[in-house]
Amino acid sequence: MVRNEAVHAALQVAAPILQVRALRTSILLPVSFSLSAGEALAVRGPSGAGKTLLLRAVADLDPNEGLVTFGGRDRSTIAGPEWRRLVGYVPAEPGWWADTVGAHFGEWTAALALVRDLGFPEETKAWPITQLSTGERLRLALVRALMMRPKVLLLDEPTAALDAASVAAVEALINARLRTGLAVLWVTHDAEQAKRVAHRLLVVEAGQVREEAPEWTAISP
Repeated sequence: MVRNEAVHAALQVAAPILQVRALRTSILLPVSFSLSAGEALAVRGPSGAGKTLLLRAVADLDPNEGLVTFGGRDRSTIAGPEWRRLVGYVPAEPGWWADTVGAHFGEWTAALALVRDLGFPEETKAWPITQLSTGERLRLALVRALMMRPKVLLLDEPTAALDAASVAAVEALINARLRTGLAVLWVTHDAEQAKRVAHRLLVVEAGQVREEAPEWTAISP
């Protein structure tokens, strides 16, 4: 991702679309942060530190307390299905409930451009779910999430099982969506990936979440 002072200045002055204030669970300590349209926030930390719990709390999938707003609207005033359309979540182990890939997409034709961007042929529609690799499932789950047209996307290690070419394809796709205004919270173990995809950094350790000033913010093109 290309970084320059103008991009950072624009993000800093833009009104956040997602605001999290004192969000906490039985394990996560209170955390506060915000995301603006077109901004990516990397989430890093050791395994078991609470990164997935953070995403699930923002997605309102687990019991939590605190204030989360989208566009100034309190999450508590937004119906669950609507919230999950606005704030999409792609877990590290996506769920599949039908036998074939195409059965998970209401409009396969509409999904084709994204499917091809991530290296799949049109025939993927008929592929049995049981024959998909972990990496293929992750990429197709990302397509499924993007088809919902979320304003905020929560990604839990979306490239963990991918080869270098597939990682590059996923990063390019998300980068293109960032340019159209998507906001992204991206969990990654890869420090170099965090530099490529994110503008800011959250660090999670033993349930405590803090924002750090990453070294890449000082990088000039």
